[in-house]
Amino acid sequence: MKQFDLSFYLVLDRGLCGSFGMVETALAAVRGGATMVQLRDKDASQQEVIETGKALKTALAGSNVRLIINDNAEAAMAIGADGLHIGQHDGRPEDVRAKIGPDMILGLSVQTAELAAKADRNVVDYLGIGPVFPTATKKNCAPSIGFDGLKRVYAHNGLPAVAIGGIKLPHVNDVLATGVEGLAVVSAICGQDNPEQQARLFSAEIAAFRGSKG
Repeated sequence: MKQFDLSFYLVLDRGLCGSFGMVETALAAVRGGATMVQLRDKDASQQEVIETGKALKTALAGSNVRLIINDNAEAAMAIGADGLHIGQHDGRPEDVRAKIGPDMILGLSVQTAELAAKADRNVVDYLGIGPVFPTATKKNCAPSIGFDGLKRVYAHNGLPAVAIGGIKLPHVNDVLATGVEGLAVVSAICGQDNPEQQARLFSAEIAAFRGSKG
């Protein structure tokens, strides 16, 4: 059984992280309570992705935070990352699983209940559902689905799921109320003046919601 915590999932964006950098942003967010970190760097070369990934792996060593690489199986394997996240156009999950082996965490983006229902629990470890809201951090983004759509998509598969897409601090309770295991953020942390403080605010909201549910 793979061990990972989707509660507070940071997706790194090079442009937003700016001069602060992705490694420092990740470390700040982890100090603030982030539980998973994804490296998403579509414009970087393969070598740049691998170098950044290895730096992140070193920085996160000794923590329970899992490092996920977006849409690049070769880089994920070269880095020795904990996992890989793919979209609907990044190859058949079965083929990707065959390439990365049984031990690496595999996440899959889904936008509809039909896509969620098709996800094979023996192949995929978690779902990324969204975009919940419109987002400028991803090119050619699918239409937003809102909280109702999030709840509906999540209900069509028993896999753990994380919500993504334009999620900000005021949305935490409504996101978690749909039943998903966690939420993913990009601009709510990347590019903020104090990413650690922002992460602490998210962590406190998540903890308060869970505490209210007993």
